[in-house]
Amino acid sequence: MLFDMDGTLVDSEKVWDIALTELAERAGGTLSTAARQAMIGSPMSRTMEIFRDDLGQPDRPEPPDVEWLTGRVFELFGAGLVWRPGALELLLAVRAAGVPTALVTSTGRRLVEVALGTLGRENFDVVVVGDEVKAPKPDPEPYRTAAELLGVPITECVAVEDSPTGIASALASGAAVLAVPAELELPPTDGVHLRETLEGVDPAYLAALLTPATA
Repeated sequence: MLFDMDGTLVDSEKVWDIALTELAERAGGTLSTAARQAMIGSPMSRTMEIFRDDLGQPDRPEPPDVEWLTGRVFELFGAGLVWRPGALELLLAVRAAGVPTALVTSTGRRLVEVALGTLGRENFDVVVVGDEVKAPKPDPEPYRTAAELLGVPITECVAVEDSPTGIASALASGAAVLAVPAELELPPTDGVHLRETLEGVDPAYLAALLTPATA
């Protein structure tokens, strides 16, 4: 079982909204809605590229902005995160069933360690973070890495995602994909099982996603 974090398990995209808006104000600009939506599910390097382009400051130094942004999100994460509907119940049910479970996120290790205070470190056998892979989402490497660390064939894994970037990564990895929209509307996509929320999803439902339909 492979879980994305931001927007999938916890409603942390709103935390990023706050921090990115404040960073734009510090830079003397305003972050557009289109730019913010384009950042969802992206690694930090891509997020900051979009940020600079949107503010019309392509030569703006990246390291100081990353340091400030990470520190601000660290503060906000530390105040606690809100679970997405049905997410905690599903995670606990998967763990109770003994299913190997990984957290697979584009967020960096420092912030994930704080988020695990809400998520529960004991709920994951493996944690794959965005700044510890060579190719982050939408590349399939994060999900393939998680499956390898779990010792489970990727074709026997279900990935749960909320963003087009994450869905692309999970699909390319070969996992079955369950998509639950958060900040972005998700259009029907071949190979993706779409639900409004994780409410009512249980281990039996997930197992059925791995079973080919019969005529």
